[in-house]
Amino acid sequence: MDKLIYTAMTGARHLLEQQATVSNNLANVSTTGFRAQLDSFRAVPVQSDGLATRTFVVDNTVGADFRAGPIMTTGRALDVAVRGDGWIAVQGADGSEAYTRNGSFKVSENGLLQTTSGQTIQGEGGPIAIPPDSDIAIAGDGTVSVISTGQTQPGPANILGRIKLVNPPARELTRGADGLFRQGSGQPADFDPRVSLVSGALEGSNVSAVDSMVNMIQLGRAFEMQMSLMKNAENNAAKATQILALT
Repeated sequence: MDKLIYTAMTGARHLLEQQATVSNNLANVSTTGFRAQLDSFRAVPVQSDGLATRTFVVDNTVGADFRAGPIMTTGRALDVAVRGDGWIAVQGADGSEAYTRNGSFKVSENGLLQTTSGQTIQGEGGPIAIPPDSDIAIAGDGTVSVISTGQTQPGPANILGRIKLVNPPARELTRGADGLFRQGSGQPADFDPRVSLVSGALEGSNVSAVDSMVNMIQLGRAFEMQMSLMKNAENNAAKATQILALT
């Protein structure tokens, strides 16, 4: 019974936490370039003077699902999707280099190329500044060029820079609280010329709404089972108390 209480109690708590993870994945089913979070359970023995049979259930975050999402054509010049493996380097809020698959770009008030979430795109030589009155084109290798539209006739195309595209090993990436990925070492990844982009397209989330809904139902049933186990443990304790009182 002692083992049952600890297992059921911690299992129920971490089932609620995993339910929150699945809910977050489901809420991001339409977020551009989103990677689903993966969780798993593991048993940890209780280190104390009590019975050796006692264990805790721990919800262990094992990382993210790095499978690519569907590529959807938009026709917008500032939309790009990473083809296959790879990441787009951006500048996080803390100034560090981070990585995203969100290829929906915009030009900020200061003329910097950014994601629609506000992260500045990193070029090979730093941020990419876009001059006013320009048509922007992004090539498959990440080269950003513009054509001035402020003249009577369009001028020649000018290359402004190249988006930094990287492809660090998935096992070395960790997701931050801001949803961006970073290397566990904290060091910026090297530029990878093999990573390419699809212009005029966006990559959708790799979360399956159907699978997430089924997972939520399964987690709900598992939580009810843990509650039932704790109720049984309470009933067993009450019966044992009655027997001891009679003797």
